[in-house]
Amino acid sequence: MTLIYLAAGFVVMLALMFLSLPVAFAILFVGVLGGLLAHGLPLLDMMGGVVWGTLNNSVMTAIPLFMLLGELLLRGGIADKMFDALSAWLGRLPGGLLHTNIGTCALFAATSGSSVATAATVGTVALPALTARKYPVAASLGSLAAGGTLGILIPPSVNLLVYGSLANVSVGQLFIAGVIPGLLLTGLFLIYVAVAHARAGEHDQAQPLPLAERLALLRHLVPPGVIFLVVMGSIYGGLATPTESAALGLMAALYFLWRAGRLRWGLLEHCFLQAARTTGMVILIIVCALLLNVTLAMLGTTQALTQWVGTLGLDRYTLLLILVLFYVVLGMFMDAMSMLVLTVPVAVPMVVAVGVDPVWFGIFIVVMCEIALITPPVGMNLFVVQGLRKDGGSFRDVVMGSLPYVFIMLGFTALLIVWPEIVTWLPETASAP
Repeated sequence: MTLIYLAAGFVVMLALMFLSLPVAFAILFVGVLGGLLAHGLPLLDMMGGVVWGTLNNSVMTAIPLFMLLGELLLRGGIADKMFDALSAWLGRLPGGLLHTNIGTCALFAATSGSSVATAATVGTVALPALTARKYPVAASLGSLAAGGTLGILIPPSVNLLVYGSLANVSVGQLFIAGVIPGLLLTGLFLIYVAVAHARAGEHDQAQPLPLAERLALLRHLVPPGVIFLVVMGSIYGGLATPTESAALGLMAALYFLWRAGRLRWGLLEHCFLQAARTTGMVILIIVCALLLNVTLAMLGTTQALTQWVGTLGLDRYTLLLILVLFYVVLGMFMDAMSMLVLTVPVAVPMVVAVGVDPVWFGIFIVVMCEIALITPPVGMNLFVVQGLRKDGGSFRDVVMGSLPYVFIMLGFTALLIVWPEIVTWLPETASAP
């Protein structure tokens, strides 16, 4: 009976989303209504304490800090310089600036924990150059939308922060677990661009710059590199918690802006407001999902679902393949953060019961979130990149350009399932005495 209630609530929630009700409020409606029907007003009294206990967590403080860090890198002109430097080195490869899009997204992801911020930042910088050199529209937009998804896989990552908090998993372990998968997925994207554009026209390759000039441009990669080392090094050097490391990275970004003469009150005010808006959206989704999770916990949904899966006799591989299908379909109708917060409390006990490492599952679910970001009809990165266009072109361009990357990420997910060591080797090595 509990599973029937779960299915009914899920259907109601999707129906409300189809009626254009915001995702957060659709989740809230089902959670509160289910709580009232199941346990009445006493459950609502309990919800406040649960939400406060989850949000009153120092790890959550890192979310606005990483959001602000990304805004500073964008508005401070650091991202522009990163793009110019990588363009000088990658522009001669088959695919030209498309390689630069992927490379800049990966580098920006290493300093900002947001996929949307990564896509918006690099897209703002790259689209004028892509348009001026007459790159294929679909390929250009697709590389930006897909490259932006690296923002939630390559650490630091807001999604990994939230997963760690909800699943009671070390955020530091999750961050280091994302390094190799992030680099490998970036490499797969670059290989695809090179193969797909092996016979591209001359517009796909930049004019070569003298070696001395290209070496000089490498100085623009120092700020993001230092920020990444400060954030990750402070965590694994035992000097700071993930939240403190976010603050240290923010201080490093402010220093680089000051050195460049760009640190102005107007810039700070704009960055603070944008970071506050984005953080408010993320926290609202988290709060609403937590309220629903309270209802699910009181109904015994997690235990019932885990027991039901156990009766099916599914092995690890079969269960994960079913989850892949589930997340791909769910990601077509729900944004990545909502999908993560809503399913983690239910999915983690199930996969742990069949022997899946919760750290590995954190990377798995983030890859599923990446796919959700570029699958229509509600893929957030698709809309972000489409919104940056000045030509008013069709939304179909960005969808078709992103589609090959969806299949690449599905293939990458298969690699993670077959060889989980891709994720687990580095955390295990780093934590070994």
